[in-house]
Amino acid sequence: MTPKHEKQEFVTVLVRDPRTQKEDSWHSYIDYEIFIHTNSMCFTRKTSCVRRRFREFVWLRQRLQSNAVLIQLPELPSKTPFFNMNNPHHVDHRRQGLQEFLENRKKWDSSLCGPVKGDVCRVLQDALLLSDSRLHLFLQTQLSPEDMEACVSGQTKYSVADAIHEFASLNRRFPIEDEERKKGKNDADSDSESSSSGLRPSDDSISCGCKASPASEES
Repeated sequence: MTPKHEKQEFVTVLVRDPRTQKEDSWHSYIDYEIFIHTNSMCFTRKTSCVRRRFREFVWLRQRLQSNAVLIQLPELPSKTPFFNMNNPHHVDHRRQGLQEFLENRKKWDSSLCGPVKGDVCRVLQDALLLSDSRLHLFLQTQLSPEDMEACVSGQTKYSVADAIHEFASLNRRFPIEDEERKKGKNDADSDSESSSSGLRPSDDSISCGCKASPASEES
């Protein structure tokens, strides 16, 4: 097969739909929808949609950087005490910064299998970063950072793949993908049941997602 006939991999990511969420009587925060559509073999689900808040992006970047110290990660939008969640410009500026963090489009040197010197990598196309299960749990489940760490370290009764499939089964917003999967699996129902049973002990942690985080930091 010639290169021009090979199926080119792609990862489309959108950070959109900022919403104000009530945390308690005194605190609110803004979270953002992260939409992923891809044909990459690196992803368990080819289409997914989750909601994350700013502090969870901060946690993700810290964890990715600690596990890939030689990679220069894109920066997140700066955290400022002047951020006003009632100001549409502030909110959209942060949204754009979060999207740029995930889809960074800096120049890439294929001969070096990495970014051009002095440049930063693309988070969703770097092999080392994509090997980090935290990134996939962040993008394709609503597990809190604490639950993601527990899952990755083997302290849960469910695997990373189980968590992703369970979240997808509870949020069927993409019937086309489901139909495609069913065509290749006559036993899809039994697979779903086994996945669900493996996650049952942690349904609460999956459903609460980012809302489980304490309100001690900026949104």
